[in-house]
Amino acid sequence: MYEPLTAFDRERQLYWRRYVKEGRAVAPSDGPGRQRTQVLEALGAGWTRLPDLPDEAYVLETDDTLLICPWNLRFRVAEAALSARDGVPPVLADAFVPPVLAGQARLVVEDWRSGAHVLERGIPRVHEMISTWGVPLRWFVFVDITERQLSMRPGRRVLRYRTEISKARRRAHKAHSVLRKALGDAPITEAVEESTRWLEEFHPRSLVELDYGGLVSLLSDDALRQDDSPGLVAAGLVGLSQSDANRATEAYERLVARWRAVQLLERSN
Repeated sequence: MYEPLTAFDRERQLYWRRYVKEGRAVAPSDGPGRQRTQVLEALGAGWTRLPDLPDEAYVLETDDTLLICPWNLRFRVAEAALSARDGVPPVLADAFVPPVLAGQARLVVEDWRSGAHVLERGIPRVHEMISTWGVPLRWFVFVDITERQLSMRPGRRVLRYRTEISKARRRAHKAHSVLRKALGDAPITEAVEESTRWLEEFHPRSLVELDYGGLVSLLSDDALRQDDSPGLVAAGLVGLSQSDANRATEAYERLVARWRAVQLLERSN
């Protein structure tokens, strides 16, 4: 989520202006690698407290405004610390993430998720949501196939969708309404509802970007050109709204088959 500078308090506005002026803004293609490095270093052996991490961001400059997508790395590190302990025997979990660090991480995550961070600092909780080995189907609700931006240049392969937040909100609310009417309180309905609430936290002049990131390296040129995932989601929703089960099922099965093929690559990695 890219927000205009006016969405931040004065101190943050000055910081981000200086950040951009000094040429420190990170390119989207370089961001994931740098994020992984910083998070892994922060979770290195011997940590007993959450480290102080630099404020980094993706930046978009338009003709009349500067848009910022902060990384919120302290929250991300806290989440990673807790995730590293999930499903691991206590002895091993304590070796990877000491209990003191885990306790601090839990407080940070609870603070952000409770909304206290919004009230205290005047900014939304998390500007960036990340998924590995696939794109959650609910995210395609935000965008339209006509908003696709595709680059096939060597070293610059990119597939992303970018839209105004007002459009993303309308689509999300409509999708949630259709799903609730057709499916009731199904998991997908709840997932779209949660995503819709997330959109409501941001400035009305924000931009929403759905970027395939490193997934482009797993897809052929033809697969990237032919990707119509937002269109399939839209077709499925139309089918549900018209009680056309066959149309909805066909779109859903094509979408699931496409992304299952990508997710299965994790097992061979």
